[in-house]
Amino acid sequence: MKTELLKERYLKYNLTKDDVFKHQHYIIITRSGIDKIQALEKIHIDYDVINCQKDFCVVKANARKEGAFIQTFGSALKGTSFKDSNCNSWYVMEMAEKRAMSRAVLKLTGFYELGVFGEDEAEDFKKSNN
Repeated sequence: MKTELLKERYLKYNLTKDDVFKHQHYIIITRSGIDKIQALEKIHIDYDVINCQKDFCVVKANARKEGAFIQTFGSALKGTSFKDSNCNSWYVMEMAEKRAMSRAVLKLTGFYELGVFGEDEAEDFKKSNN
């Protein structure tokens, strides 16, 4: 059942092999895939900065499409080592925004309930170059 629902959504949003990949236990949608879905669904997102510091940022996304509305958050923490951070970039505000956007789009379109995540949501969700 889950496989059929995923296939329907892939076709609906014209996702290609460049937009989706399997990562350990999860299916991941790339930034290009998230952008396609947002455009096709005409999802509008406003952001509120909850916390913004040099090494840490939290952004709230207020997203809506056709009468549906959700709020979700994205955060980024630049630490001194991998174990005490969730972001490799000094661009913590931009990373938090991308994470909030991915979550909002995937939640509004039902991908989250199928166990699909956006590649920006965690550093270890990035596609391997191997």
